[in-house]
Amino acid sequence: MHSTPFEGAREAMPAALINPSPEAQWLLAQARNAAFAEASRGRVGQGLAVLADALSHEPLSHELLSDMAALLLSAGELAQAARFAREALVITPHHGASLYTLGFALAGLGEEAEALKVLTQLLTGQGLISLEREAPELVGLVRMELARLQSRADASAAG
Repeated sequence: MHSTPFEGAREAMPAALINPSPEAQWLLAQARNAAFAEASRGRVGQGLAVLADALSHEPLSHELLSDMAALLLSAGELAQAARFAREALVITPHHGASLYTLGFALAGLGEEAEALKVLTQLLTGQGLISLEREAPELVGLVRMELARLQSRADASAAG
């Protein structure tokens, strides 16, 4: 298995920061649910505020960072989405949802070569297992975007 630029950072973090208590996990789940409920009502800004507040209490929660990235991606804030996805990947290098968000944000920013690498990583090994477990409906979208990016890269190389 190949390494990612995010590996190694997790080992440097105290275990208590990576593995919150059951009470903290419950509070994080409540915040995540509230944030997505706000976003589903068209209030993405409110959802982001809920996540930002939760992150102030649990700054090393890869789930919160990934959710923040996903909401930012949905709001078209691609650079911010990529930043939060990268932060989540420092903590959990093969997190499927974070790789998904990072890949699509990079593609939207025109960083197609990097997006191609990230989405390729997503469809292999632990990234794919993670995405299939959390959001299997996204696997087809990733394959389509990867094919689109590969086609553009091939055309660029041939031209």
